Amino acid sequence: MGKNQHVVKTSSGWGVRGENNSRITKNFNTQKEAINKAREIAINQKSEVLIHGENGKIREKNSYGNDNYPPKG
Repeated sequence: MGKNQHVVKTSSGWGVRGENNSRITKNFNTQKEAINKAREIAINQKSEVLIHGENGKIREKNSYGNDNYPPKG
C-alpha cells in the first residue's frame, strides 16, 4: 500500500503532500485541482486522500485502496 495523500492549504494556494513528507509534492491554485491530483496518486498507490480545510483540520477522507473495514450491507 502506498502513502496517503494530504490536500493542504499552502502560502500560494493548495498543495498535495504525501503522508510524513515535509515537502509539498505539487502546488495548485485551487483546492479542486489539488484534490484531483491527490486522487490520481492515491488510485495509483491504492491509498487514501485526506482533504484538509483552510483551518488545517481534516474535513473529508476517501479511500482508493483495500479498505480494511468495508461497509456492511
